[in-house]
Amino acid sequence: MAHYNNNTTTRLTMIYKFLPLILFCVFSFKPLNTTENTKNEVKSTDPKLIAANAKATFEAKSKSFYTVIDANGFSLPTFESFIAAFEGYEQLKQQGKIENEILTIVDFSLSSSQERMWVIDMKTQKVILKSLVSHGRNSGSEFATDFSNASESFKSSLGFYVTGETYTGKHGLSLRLDGMEYGINDNARNRAVVVHGADYVSKSFIRNTGRLGRSQGCPAVPYEVHKELIQTIKGKSCIFIYHPSRNYVVKSKLVS
Repeated sequence: MAHYNNNTTTRLTMIYKFLPLILFCVFSFKPLNTTENTKNEVKSTDPKLIAANAKATFEAKSKSFYTVIDANGFSLPTFESFIAAFEGYEQLKQQGKIENEILTIVDFSLSSSQERMWVIDMKTQKVILKSLVSHGRNSGSEFATDFSNASESFKSSLGFYVTGETYTGKHGLSLRLDGMEYGINDNARNRAVVVHGADYVSKSFIRNTGRLGRSQGCPAVPYEVHKELIQTIKGKSCIFIYHPSRNYVVKSKLVS
């Protein structure tokens, strides 16, 4: 017959007393890889959710930048044109295509009789120039409404450009442009779409005709500012020609 001392009896009593609690803890414990956790993991890697979060973060960054821009006595471009310009500028900068941190925005949703070109120093977050700018003769009269990448179309092309080298041509000091968007403006250099001065881009021309003069597709500017502008934006800065065209947004890889 087995005999137990008092210590053995006490240990057995303690085990039986806490056994239900131990079993409860074991069977109520949830493994890490539960269905709920799996669902959360799927959500965190859902491409749509990631894209939505990235877009929200970018919009917040854009608004933050826009609100601190020093207008320098000028009006600012619309937020709609700025956020589109900022999106492409950031991508081109990340790709190493921008060396001169200047963003020029041309808003072709506005009348040609308005100053619709803004030059923004992205380092100092300050507007350093605002100007009249022409559109192509076949893009419209007072307003630009029709755009093309085709040679001899005499139309403006929308989208992002990187400024190239300067040269002296029939309009004096001029600046070559390289279109960054395939099928939208990548034919700019072949078309000789450049920044140059023009006597038909002036307030006096507007007074006489009711609209600005038009180019063969170049973003031409007044002679009184063209040298300052070209010297400021030459050397791989970014130009964005904006229009709320759904056709452009669908084709563009730089705006969403």
